[in-house]
Amino acid sequence: MATKETFTDNKRVKDLIKLMSDHGLTEIELVEDKAKIRLKRDFAPVGMPMAGATMMAQQPMMAPQSANAAPAVEPAVDEGLVAIKSPMVGTFYTAANPDSEPFVKIGSTVGKETVVCIIEAMKVFNEIRSEVSGVVTKMLVQNGQVVEFNQPLFMVKSR
Repeated sequence: MATKETFTDNKRVKDLIKLMSDHGLTEIELVEDKAKIRLKRDFAPVGMPMAGATMMAQQPMMAPQSANAAPAVEPAVDEGLVAIKSPMVGTFYTAANPDSEPFVKIGSTVGKETVVCIIEAMKVFNEIRSEVSGVVTKMLVQNGQVVEFNQPLFMVKSR
């Protein structure tokens, strides 16, 4: 923003918090001239209220990454496998609810549109699709585990 407002302006801070909420971000940093603000939110365990944003200072600036990006799929050279990666930060779930069967297990055959898990971010449950055809050979995270953006979730032997 090209104004001379400071980061102590409540509207500016609220706008940054809304930006974080709208895009599923857990951290945002803004530097303008000599002013710097960094907001970070920690994910609470399921069923617990979310912690509010906290301000932190003097951390290196990182390149922004889109939380709306499609799940990344990348070859694992040494094993001939493809990784299904998390497109966002959130809590990983293997099934739609605790009483349901998991979407996939080791040995499950998946197609490009197969739902492999759910990632909950800000109380929104996002279905994650395989985007590769093959057989699930490894599950790299556990049910209820917090995952990071671009973190490998499954390994698939592609067809």
